[in-house]
This record gives sequence, structure tokens and C-alpha cells, in this order.
Amino acid sequence: MSPQLTLQTPLQLPPKEIPSYLEKLWSSDQLGDTGANTFSLLVWQPAWLEQQLIRTDKIGGPILGTQREEIIEAARQVILETEIPHSTSPLDKSISKALELRSGKKLGEDLRGQHVDAAISSLQPRRLITFAPTIKEDNSLETLVAAYCPLPEESDGDNACGDVVVLRGSLTSLNKGLGILQPLLLSEIPSWLWWNGCLDEATDLLTKLSSSPRRLIIDTSLGNPTICLDFLQTRIKSKQAVNDLNWLRLRSWRETLAMVFDPPNRRQALHDIVQLDIDIEGENPVQGLLLAAWIVDRLKWKIKNHKHLEGGIIDVEFMNPENNLIHFKLNPLPVGRPSIHPGQIVGIRLICNPQKQPDNAVCVILGSESGECMRLEAGGMASMELIEEVVPLQQNTVEMDVARLLKSSRGSTSPLLESAIPIAAQLLKKSKSSQ
Repeated sequence: MSPQLTLQTPLQLPPKEIPSYLEKLWSSDQLGDTGANTFSLLVWQPAWLEQQLIRTDKIGGPILGTQREEIIEAARQVILETEIPHSTSPLDKSISKALELRSGKKLGEDLRGQHVDAAISSLQPRRLITFAPTIKEDNSLETLVAAYCPLPEESDGDNACGDVVVLRGSLTSLNKGLGILQPLLLSEIPSWLWWNGCLDEATDLLTKLSSSPRRLIIDTSLGNPTICLDFLQTRIKSKQAVNDLNWLRLRSWRETLAMVFDPPNRRQALHDIVQLDIDIEGENPVQGLLLAAWIVDRLKWKIKNHKHLEGGIIDVEFMNPENNLIHFKLNPLPVGRPSIHPGQIVGIRLICNPQKQPDNAVCVILGSESGECMRLEAGGMASMELIEEVVPLQQNTVEMDVARLLKSSRGSTSPLLESAIPIAAQLLKKSKSSQ
């Protein structure tokens, strides 16, 4: 599906005039309907890296706020040109920080908020409100508004239009302009905040925009791991609906692992697990800890011992309900061409070794590619039954993942995520204290 622009060139208005303009627009029924009765979506869309790449003439404009291939490849080239480790994710904030030091004054047309992804527009949102911070710190607040409708092929004949509002300017001016927000949020429909950036940036603005009962979409792979998990845990404790894109990307791993142990003759092996290894790209441990926490919660293991080894390795001993020890190790791998998602899982190994029937030992290996499966086979697995699967990783755009959450969520946090988060946060906290 192709992205679309708004029906009209956005009209720039003073902030105080936008609510009355929209009220007049819909009350006069200029668009042939009264607007979609779905949801409002607030989007934090900083696009720091994209802005810096355009400023330094690494790519051309306009600024769209998307994770398109042109940006990813340009970022990989910057990594090669600098002292940034080659295992760094191409969208890591260290790359935009490096570009800040370079000269360049190229400007690109800013279409953030006007460039509506088809995966989201097909859900017919009532109102899209985009916060578009600029890299220039002295930019005053600009507010734009436009009507918009889904493309005919997306609407199934039931065309319900909406509108977009864009707030563009420096962080300071955006903070000062938040007074416009409340009159724009319709009380009769739910509102979501998609924080499309690091959770450790613009924290004052994040606090104001993410107030309950707003439903949240975040990505715990972006930003400081401790801040990300603490934020998620705090909001879940307060009973706010939170959706984590990092957790969503674990779905294929969880489903494949569940399928491996689904046959009745293999379920007993779950009680005989003695070792769990998870390999991740780079050093961000959050996704690996989330998967480990899900396994720990489902199998009712308890933390016994914990240590943090050199190279970011996390080493833990768990105790299962039968008082047997399980050794868990999270291994960061310095891959040369990492995913755009920091800390993406690339492999899992589970060793099941029943004490009373050692001949029934099983080794389960899941890998994102056959090469990773072969790497995990090393280490004395020859005497065990070997179960090997290559897990197909979904190559969805972030907009497609957000649309999937918007479509499927009932406005509550996933119970599995809710149970896993305290365990993941505890594992991370203990690993930091043991350094």
C-alpha cells in the first residue's frame, strides 16, 4: 500500500483558531459526512536522524518521518565513516548525534503529519495530531490543519473522513503550545499516543502527552533500557493501557517456541529444562529479557543467583517448582549489519535434560537464519535429540505494526506483557547491581 497525502495543502492557522476552524469544517458538512467515529491518534514524530541526514546532504528531502530504506542505508554509511561500532543499529541516536557535529544547512520541505501511511489511514482515524520537533532550537510554533480521507481502495465503500493537525517547532515551543491539545481531543472516542522515538528524550513532553486514560504505543528497544522498562512497568502498575512494539516483534519467537513443546510427548521436557541461551544483536538487552521473562513467568521459575559478565552478558540461575536449577545466559553478539531494531533476538537454545532419564535429553534451537542455528549447535549436543527451527522474522514497517495494534487492541495491556515486565525489570536491575 502506498502512503497518501492530505486532500488539501494544510492551512497554517494560529493555534487558538484551529478548534473553531475544525468545528466549522465538520458542522458545515463540507466533506459529505460528519467525520469518522473511531479514534484520535497523537504521534510524536521527531525524525532527528532524517533531519540531520538532509541537513548534511546525505539524502534529499522532503522530511516524512518514516523509516524508509534510503535513511537506513545512509545511516549505515555514516557508521562506516565514523568510529561508531559497526554493530550499532542504523537508527540509533548516536548516529544523529555524530551528524550534529558536521556542517550543513540544507533544508527539506517538512511533510510530517501530512504524509499518512496507508496502513493507518485504512483504519479511518478521526483525528491525527502530529508533534514534529525541529532540530533548530529557535523555531517558533507553527500549527497546520487539513481534511483527509482514506483512498477509495482502502475504505471498502464506507468512506469516513478525518482531519490532521500538525504542531511543528522547537521542543520549547511545542511544550508551550500544548494548550491547544485538550480542545482537539474528542471525549466520545478513545485517544492514543504513539511515541515514535526514544523514551528518554523530551521527557517533559512525554509526561504531558501520555497522561491516563490515553492509550500508549511505545518501543522499548529505543533509548536507555532501564528507563524504558521502568516507564513500562510504572504505566502498567497504574492500569494504563500500554502497547510495546518491541514485545509485538517477539510474537513469532513465542509462537514457534510454543509449537515446539505443543505435542503431548514433548510437554514433560518443559519441566526438565536445565539451560536457556538467548542471542541478541548488539548490546540492548530488553527484547531478550522480555522473552526470558515470558518463559520464566509461564514456567513459574524463581531467580536464585545473578551476575553480569564482561561484554554485556547477563548470567542468571533460576529454580523451577521441582527445585531444579536452570542456567540462563543472554549473549550480545557484535553483528556487522544489525537490524533497525536494537537488541533484536537472533537465536534461542533450550536444553532439556531429565535427571532420571538422561537418554531422553532434548536440545531445542531456534534461529533467525540457518547460520545462527549452526552456531548454537556447538557445545556437546550430539548425544541429545535435536529440534531445530528457523523462525521467520516479520519485515513489517513500524506503521504496519502500529496499525495492527490499533486494530486489535481493546484498550488494555496484554496480560502476558503485564506478567513479564516486572520479571524483565528485575533481571535488568540485578544485572546492573552486579557489575
